[in-house]
Amino acid sequence: MTQEQTEQTFALCVENKDCDDLEKRKIYQVLPDDAAAKDGYLRVIDESGEDYLYPESYFIMVRLPRKAKDAMSVAS
Repeated sequence: MTQEQTEQTFALCVENKDCDDLEKRKIYQVLPDDAAAKDGYLRVIDESGEDYLYPESYFIMVRLPRKAKDAMSVAS
């Protein structure tokens, strides 16, 4: 039995103070992390290709059209 894939979430980076692995004006995939969200952080796959916690204020959540989501999946 396979697990159903959860809906991918994306965010636009609007700040990268002291973060070498984030680029402003770039869209990043956000991974679910309820504990981090309670503390005001998002778990983001950054430029290193790994997921790390960043302040939620560094991002604006975005809704992408299906074609864009598909393209983001292929690119990663």
